[in-house]
Amino acid sequence: MTRILGLIPARMAASRFPGKPLFPILGRPMLEHVFERARRYPRWDALAICTCDAEIQAFAKAKGYPVVMTRSDHVRALDRVAEAAEKLGFTPDANDIVLNVQGDEPMMHPDMIAATIAPMEDRPSEVRGTILAMDIVDENQYRNPDALKIIHDLKGRVLYTSRAPLPYCKSFSPELGAKRIYGIFGFRWSFLKLFTELAPSPLEIKEACDSNRLYDHGHHQHIAPFPYRPSFSVDSPHDIAIVEAAMAEDPLWGTY
Repeated sequence: MTRILGLIPARMAASRFPGKPLFPILGRPMLEHVFERARRYPRWDALAICTCDAEIQAFAKAKGYPVVMTRSDHVRALDRVAEAAEKLGFTPDANDIVLNVQGDEPMMHPDMIAATIAPMEDRPSEVRGTILAMDIVDENQYRNPDALKIIHDLKGRVLYTSRAPLPYCKSFSPELGAKRIYGIFGFRWSFLKLFTELAPSPLEIKEACDSNRLYDHGHHQHIAPFPYRPSFSVDSPHDIAIVEAAMAEDPLWGTY
C-alpha cells in the first residue's frame, strides 16, 4: 500500500530573508500558516517539519508539530527532505510518495497537494516526480526572477526551470501559457533517493533550483498543472505586505 509523507523544510539562514520561517504574517509565524494548511490534506501517513535550527525545533515542539532535525550543511531543500524521510523510517520503496511542501508558501491550499500527487497515482508507471505548476497571468511575476518558470514538453515532462522570463516574448499576455513553480514537489521515494545520489549540476547551481539537477542528469519530473489562484510566496521582506493583503481575503484564513 502506498504511503504518503509530507515534509516542510525550513531554515533560519535564508540569504535574502534571515529568520523568514518564523516571521509573523497576520500575527502568526509563516511556518504555522504552512503547517496548518498542509495538515488539512486528509491522506497523510505522516507530516512533519524538517530543520537544522534549534529555534524552529522549539517553535514546532511548542505547537505540537512533529519535527525532524537534519544536518546543517544541506544546500538544497530536497536533500534535507530526503534525510528527514529516512529518519522517519521511510525506505526507498518504489510505491511510497514523499512531498516537499516549501515553508515559504503561507497561502498554500490542500487541493494543491492533491494536484501534486495526482499524476503519480494516475500514471504510476510513467510519472516518478511532479512539480505543481501554476499559470502566470501577471507580467510582473513573469519578469520576476524570484518566480521560477517551467519549460515542459507536450507530455508534461519538465525540460528546464529558470529564473528568466520563459518562454520568451516581447509583449507578455496570459495566452503565452507561461507557468511558474509553486512550492510543492512530489516524488516516488526511490526517485527522491536518486536525486540525493546525483552530483550537484551546473544548471542547478546557476539557476539555484534543485530540480535542474535531475534534468542535467537526464531524468524527468512532470508538471502537476494547477489553474491560477491569487497565492503569493515569500521570498523577501517586501512580500510580507502583499501576502497579508491577499491572505485576509483567503477562505482558509480564520479556520486555524
